[in-house]
Amino acid sequence: MGSVRKASAWLGLVEDNDERYYDDEYAEGTETGTGHQAWVTDPRVQVAAEAAEEQDRRIATVTPDSFRDARAIGELFRDGVPVIVNLTAMDPADAKRVVDFAAGLIFGLRGSIDRVATRVFLLSPADTQVVAGEAAGRKADGFFNQS
Repeated sequence: MGSVRKASAWLGLVEDNDERYYDDEYAEGTETGTGHQAWVTDPRVQVAAEAAEEQDRRIATVTPDSFRDARAIGELFRDGVPVIVNLTAMDPADAKRVVDFAAGLIFGLRGSIDRVATRVFLLSPADTQVVAGEAAGRKADGFFNQS
């Protein structure tokens, strides 16, 4: 798999057909209901309670339908709110445009972008630190280190 294809797969823009990393016993879950639309969060809804806003503890979740919704992502991010962008409801061409837009946002405002899941990204402002769950709080000489 070429490096461009790997990068596109990592961003969730193309299917990852590299079978080396998949477990043989993995079973695809069944979808419930037909015609089920993805849940869409209206970015204009208040993001957090007043107490959370005063302490700067807000995170917005946006599931855009089209590239027109990119403005709401940009406004939230510009205000210093971390934004989770769920691109699963978009067609691949518009999803690429939103990822390009998000890349411009994080470059211009010195933020960062992290892939949370396939076609789901976390845009973090410059003053926000993302902590990985595995290494946080685990000591090297703890219970599991039996060497």
